[in-house]
Order: sequence, then structure tokens, then C-alpha cells
Amino acid sequence: MWQINFLPVRQLKKREQAKGQLAVFLLVFVLVGVMCAVAWLIQTKDINLERNRNAQLSKEKQNLQPKLTLIDKLNKDKEELERKSEVIEQLKKESSLTVRVMDEIASRVDGNRLWLISMAVTGGNVDLKGIALDNESIAQFMDDLKNSPFVRDVSLAESSQKSLAGRDLKSFTIACRVAPPGSGKAAEKPNAASQKTVKP
Repeated sequence: MWQINFLPVRQLKKREQAKGQLAVFLLVFVLVGVMCAVAWLIQTKDINLERNRNAQLSKEKQNLQPKLTLIDKLNKDKEELERKSEVIEQLKKESSLTVRVMDEIASRVDGNRLWLISMAVTGGNVDLKGIALDNESIAQFMDDLKNSPFVRDVSLAESSQKSLAGRDLKSFTIACRVAPPGSGKAAEKPNAASQKTVKP
């Protein structure tokens, strides 16, 4: 028996090519979909891991918060102690300086011609009040003070005549500054806590 194909050969070839292209397209689409799904799964896994890690870190932070608060408090307490220690050391230095200055001044008083009534120390400033036989005794006392390595800027703030036990004496007030030797200048910051009045 004879069979005759009446379909055009070209159309058959085009259909076969179209089927092949469609199959390739479907295969590429499926591969792309699979790759996207795999990428999504990987990203989802990474996101979940990061979330779990953040949750764990947050929990650890909450557990460590009391310790961090305690450390912060200890640091503040340490700073406060250091500040107080510095103040104490400064007060010790000022106290030691005041004692030394008192000794320096007392050693330069000629008890036969000049007598101190009071000495007021405010920070680095000193006011000396006293009575002398005459102006020469006051001038000599001021010169002796200037020779002290602890005394600076000696000046006569006030001088007046005063009668005592029938004798005419000189009342005086001398102002000066004090500082440790080699400091170059006296302290300039007054300190109310260091103010002292000495009456010999």
C-alpha cells in the first residue's frame, strides 16, 4: 500500500523546531525556578541563623547588664576616690606648707623689738598683724621675711601709732604670699578651709 503525505515538509520542520524550543524554554524555566527556590531557602536559613544569634546576644546582654552596671558604678567610685585622694594630698601639702611658713615667720621675729598679734593664712596669702617699737623694727622684719624661700611679695598694708602701757608703739599689718621653694610664685587660689588665725 502506498502512503502519500500531503503536509508540507517545511511546516513539519517548523513544528518540530518549535516543540524543541518550547521544551528548552520549559527546561530553563524549571532550572531558574529551582535555583531561585534554593537561593530563597539559603537566605531564609541565614536570616533565621542571624535572628537566633541576635536573640542569643540580647539574652547574654541582659544577663551581663547587672555586671555592666556594677562595673560602671565601680569606675565612678574609683574616680571619686581618686578625686578625694588628690584633695587630701593637696590639703596635706598646704598644711605642711602652712606649718613651715609659721616656723619661718616665727624664727624671724625679734621678740625684743617686735611682737606678732595674729597671722591669717588664706590660700597662699598671709596677713601679719603686730606691734613694734619703731618703723625700723618693722622694716627689718620685712627684710627678714623677704629672705625666706617660702615668702613672696612682702608689703606693708597698714601702719599706725598706738599707745600701749604708756609707750608709743607702731601697729602694723604686713601682707605677703607663701609658696614652696622653687615654685616661682605663690599660690593664688584662696581656700576657705585653709584659713587659720594664730595668736602667739
